[in-house]
Amino acid sequence: MKTLKEKQKEAYTALKGSMGYTNPMQTPRLLKAVVSVGVGSFKDKKKIDVVEDRLGKITGQKAVKRGAKKSIASYKTREGDTVGMQVTLRGPRMYGFLDKLLHIALPRTKDFRGISPSAIDEIGNLTIGVREHTIFPEASDEDLRDVFGMGITIVTTARTKAEAKAFFTYLGVPFKEEVAKK
Repeated sequence: MKTLKEKQKEAYTALKGSMGYTNPMQTPRLLKAVVSVGVGSFKDKKKIDVVEDRLGKITGQKAVKRGAKKSIASYKTREGDTVGMQVTLRGPRMYGFLDKLLHIALPRTKDFRGISPSAIDEIGNLTIGVREHTIFPEASDEDLRDVFGMGITIVTTARTKAEAKAFFTYLGVPFKEEVAKK
């Protein structure tokens, strides 16, 4: 089985006929993967530390705490309070994480039928929401008390939604089958 990095290098030959590429530099590339977790509902500092630790184990990189931009009295948050964690992956860590996400974690998701093609935005980025972090092998053996979800954004150099869909399909991203309407 080929890795994502190997497939990305071969994408030009596979997509040049359907997308009309004349130069290998026109082929989309993966730039980065951004993993975000919201912890706004956790007031306990120990739970925030648990989320930070588990996110670090899953991604292989230390998470950065994101603070609140404004104070909101009804939510009892003050400016600067930790409301989320974020990790930006590039290079070998990104490829390793995305391989693990596509080939191990997503197939372990309960009732997984594929990613909706509408998850690709107009500038060619794919955003996936994961409800439980326990689908990753690094976090599956821990107690189910502090389960959290995460948002994963895969940023590419694709210029259109169609170009990104063809690129992600070639890389092996499992999309839902579009049902023809009668």
